[in-house]
Amino acid sequence: MRRVLVTGITGFAGSHLVDLMLARGGVEVLGILRWRSRTENIEHFRSKVQLIECDLRDSTSTRDALEAAEPDWIFHLAAQSFVPTSWNAPNESISTNALGQLNLFEAVRRLGLKPRVQIACSSEEYGLVLENELPIKETNPLRPLSPYAVSKVTQDLLGYQYFKSYGMDVVRTRGFNHEGPRRPNVFVASDFAWQISEVEKGRREPVIHVGNLDARRDFTDVRDMVEGYWLALEKGEPGEVYNLCSGKDYSIRQVLDLLLGMTQAKIEVRTDPKRLRPSDVPVLLGDGSKFRKATGWAPRIPFEKTLADSLDYWRRQNP
Repeated sequence: MRRVLVTGITGFAGSHLVDLMLARGGVEVLGILRWRSRTENIEHFRSKVQLIECDLRDSTSTRDALEAAEPDWIFHLAAQSFVPTSWNAPNESISTNALGQLNLFEAVRRLGLKPRVQIACSSEEYGLVLENELPIKETNPLRPLSPYAVSKVTQDLLGYQYFKSYGMDVVRTRGFNHEGPRRPNVFVASDFAWQISEVEKGRREPVIHVGNLDARRDFTDVRDMVEGYWLALEKGEPGEVYNLCSGKDYSIRQVLDLLLGMTQAKIEVRTDPKRLRPSDVPVLLGDGSKFRKATGWAPRIPFEKTLADSLDYWRRQNP
């Protein structure tokens, strides 16, 4: 039985990754969580995994957790992942993401462990992308436009540095936007779905509040994304970095229109200035050919189904 450790197990992608691993079988799943972590995403499999309390920002806590886990594989998904929060609390984003990963790497190194490690990096690292640089390849320059993006660049380059300096078996994945059930409603597609569900339940006026609708993003279903994470460790090359993306982009306006087409409610759309960012990434459209060649991975779930499942998820919450 391969021992697999998931940091961020209570989160959106982490919980879906565990669903995938338990369905595949042949693994012993361990997960790191903080004492104040919300656990609703893991209640359906909680009895099937081993949970270890740990705060990755604390080096002693991290070392103790790694010593107890002794993993063969590590999926490092724990992060402060909401871009707007990084504007309001940049120190928290940098310390949680960069320092947390540094503590993880140092614990692995000092304990003499030899796991394969997947680092969940982000397409936000590319930041300002020119039209003639699309679609985005792994060789594109990194021009981060938020403290969150800077923290992910740091994680990404730390992964490369520890591979080169210490021979650590690290595979980096730059995941583009992924959506689906359990996505917190601070993220754009899930937020739209949540607002629509609240209107349908009569809990709010028939108005949906939006930010920048012109930004374009490359969306993948989270259930496809976590299969990519698995394949990154199963077939990826140590030290390499791979884009995980669909290769198709949608404007945020298109996302909203698709969701509004899934409800009978008549809803007005209003721009909320508080939802606009100091600087926004205009377009993220990925080229995933390197990862597909290495692993055979390709997204299978249509984006319309992803959005429908997200809306149905919110419809089931607190009916």
